[in-house]
Amino acid sequence: MTHTDPEAPVLPRREGRVGHLVLNRPRAINALTHEMVHRLDETLRAWAEDPAVATVLLTGAGERGLCAGGDIRAVRESALRGGAEAAAFWRDEYRLNALIARYPKPYVTFMDGIVMGGGVGLSAHGSLRIVTERSKVAMPETGIGFAPDVGGTYLLSRAPGELGTHLALTGTAVGAADARLCGLADHFVPAERLDDLAGDLATTEAAEAVERYRETPPEGILDRQREWIDHCYAAPTVEQILDRLHAAGSPEAKETAELLFSKSPTSLKVTLEAVRRARTAPTLEDALAQEYRVSCATLRSPDLVEGVRAQVVDKDRRPRWSPATLDEVGAADVAGFFEDLGADELTF
Repeated sequence: MTHTDPEAPVLPRREGRVGHLVLNRPRAINALTHEMVHRLDETLRAWAEDPAVATVLLTGAGERGLCAGGDIRAVRESALRGGAEAAAFWRDEYRLNALIARYPKPYVTFMDGIVMGGGVGLSAHGSLRIVTERSKVAMPETGIGFAPDVGGTYLLSRAPGELGTHLALTGTAVGAADARLCGLADHFVPAERLDDLAGDLATTEAAEAVERYRETPPEGILDRQREWIDHCYAAPTVEQILDRLHAAGSPEAKETAELLFSKSPTSLKVTLEAVRRARTAPTLEDALAQEYRVSCATLRSPDLVEGVRAQVVDKDRRPRWSPATLDEVGAADVAGFFEDLGADELTF
């Protein structure tokens, strides 16, 4: 299954015992389209049955990152037309995330550079997740009027203490050590050694090859911030989290409060509820089904269209959220994002 078209958005290659998938939209930091989801799903299912493929490797073309996330410009355009295409994209994308998490062979991901949103879904559910000194891993959805998806609520809800709540609400990007601390990555390998590791994977059992190259990452920052993060984000509501951040007496906590004020009030409340519900989700699939309900509900909310406009289309970075304040987002508004979709529920 080797593509001859060098312009294809996903390039499957066979290299010895490795099936190597290259995300190939470097100008868009390999942002994920529906066509790419189909190609990845089709190839992974074929390789799962192919005895010649012992390991799967996922990498991104270009120097900027593995994957900047889903193609949010296309999602916005779909939302303006009623959202059918976006809902279909998410259905297939979330099923792909579940396939990756249950993959029967070692699934190695090079989380080099930018790995955000949908990129986390393609990588952080894998069995051997490699970060580098260039890694910037984030679920930045609250900044575009959306909520963490692709299994992000499941992963973040299982991070130590309240670190996952902090990352989900702020959308903060973390480096190698903090990605490992939060359970989003496994091993640190310097970027300059990735090509050598990829070469060894073609001839060597995956865990053994990774063991040869892994090193101790540069120190992170979240471990030192645990005290105020765990205290502040344990508050029951977004409003009380903000109160605690302001009262914490830490410059970082105060900066975090200011950052949260720039996010969609609706997204903040929905995200907090989603992460807390995901903590008790028995399986990743249960969390993905919940995320699908939330994602489909955002298509009816003005904030997703407005957030993508401000960040990606007009790039004025001045979203006009509606409602504009946390006080205006009631419990019933939040509950509406989690309503059962009936016949449209996500199944696996």
